[in-house]
Amino acid sequence: MANTPSAKKAARKIARRTEVNASRRSRMRTFVRKVEEALAAGDSAAATVALKAAEPEIMRAAQKGVLHKSTASRKVSRLTLRLAKLSA
Repeated sequence: MANTPSAKKAARKIARRTEVNASRRSRMRTFVRKVEEALAAGDSAAATVALKAAEPEIMRAAQKGVLHKSTASRKVSRLTLRLAKLSA
């Protein structure tokens, strides 16, 4: 348990940041899941729309520090590749 005032404040800040990051991560995963579901259903049009909505959400998560930039780029790249294979 934190003893000093600064450590107590740090613990409060960490708790707030954790809550915000969890919310952002959950939001991003929801957008990605919509793309995954459209791809699984074989619906190219819906997958395209979902990917256009998911890409900025994934990159925003990276910008906010929820994901590493490379991880975000990899996720977008792989989803785009899967969409291209479905459309072809």
